[in-house]
Amino acid sequence: MTQPLLQAADLRGAAHLTADTVAGLASLVEAIHTRVSSLPQQPGPGATAPHEHGATRNADDSAEALLGWLAPALAGPDARQAPSPEREATLAALNGVLGDHLATTDHPLAIAMQFRHAGRPLPLERHALRSRPGGTTPKLLVLLHDLCLNDLQWQRAGHDHGEALARELGYTPVYLHYNSGLSVSTNGRILAPLMEGLYSAWPQPVERLVMVGHGMGGLVARSAIHHGPLMQRGGLRWPGRVDDLVCLGTPHLGAPDPTGHGVDPLLGGALYAAPLARLGQMRSAGINDFRLGNVLKGPASDDGTTEADRIGLPGGARCFAVAACVGPAGGSAKASLQGDGLVPVTSALGLGFEPEHQALVHDTGHLDLLSSAEVYAWLRQWLG
Repeated sequence: MTQPLLQAADLRGAAHLTADTVAGLASLVEAIHTRVSSLPQQPGPGATAPHEHGATRNADDSAEALLGWLAPALAGPDARQAPSPEREATLAALNGVLGDHLATTDHPLAIAMQFRHAGRPLPLERHALRSRPGGTTPKLLVLLHDLCLNDLQWQRAGHDHGEALARELGYTPVYLHYNSGLSVSTNGRILAPLMEGLYSAWPQPVERLVMVGHGMGGLVARSAIHHGPLMQRGGLRWPGRVDDLVCLGTPHLGAPDPTGHGVDPLLGGALYAAPLARLGQMRSAGINDFRLGNVLKGPASDDGTTEADRIGLPGGARCFAVAACVGPAGGSAKASLQGDGLVPVTSALGLGFEPEHQALVHDTGHLDLLSSAEVYAWLRQWLG
């Protein structure tokens, strides 16, 4: 399926990297080189040594130097092998930070959106879906990962919300894998027809359709539901069939800038990811949308910045929200403002969720939402 063209804002953002990132990218190449050089697979004879790239080179050269050193180490696995979680985490982090640049330059490290099972592509064909390990049920559960993460990272601390809901409530989990550095609107427009393909190819009539998004995943789900009715003559069928949308730590009203130290929790699990936080002023379209809570592309102001857009929750579906707070229950207002370390409580519960469709968990960070027993208890109650 052909992916829609990137929006003009994505192209402008990826056409060149700002001068503020030159030194950061150059030093990043140096920092990552020591990790890449320890791997058995090394760059080919034509590769340029990282010490040859200094702050006097433009940022595009520095970015390409970085990608040149990462590409051999992140080469795709043999089709017969399961994907390495470490490689997948690093690739996801790189796409979160540089994803729009990767996409517009048609770089081989750019992630193409697809549904996956256990890290392998899930063909949208009835027989292939019927042959999926574990089979399928009429209860379809689509899980959307966060900024800088990937579908394998729903498995955390020995727990996976999707697999647990499959065991206890009979859902069939399908995991979305996407380039989180693209704008939320672009990912939403790509996902809408992809969801139609999944819905159409499902082996049995879909009796229940549920979407669960972690962080940015909730924004992408809302965007896809919004775009669906606008596509093709008469719109797509699946948006009107969504029964439940659950958002875990989603920045509906935006979040403090996740670049720098704030994005570290999302990057901590990847081999080369920690140094990526050193990119400083560099922000992909996806990072900007996470910061603003954008679902559609916000209007550009006179100074070229993008304002947040605000569309409401999708109609026709029950919408639920879970917020987390790193502090204990009864903690200070400052702790509530800090939220899960990345998304404030007020943002995660914003947009008018019904009181009985909200939950706040304490002593829980943003990534801990994926493994929290209390969060899973809410999912089980809401989706049971």
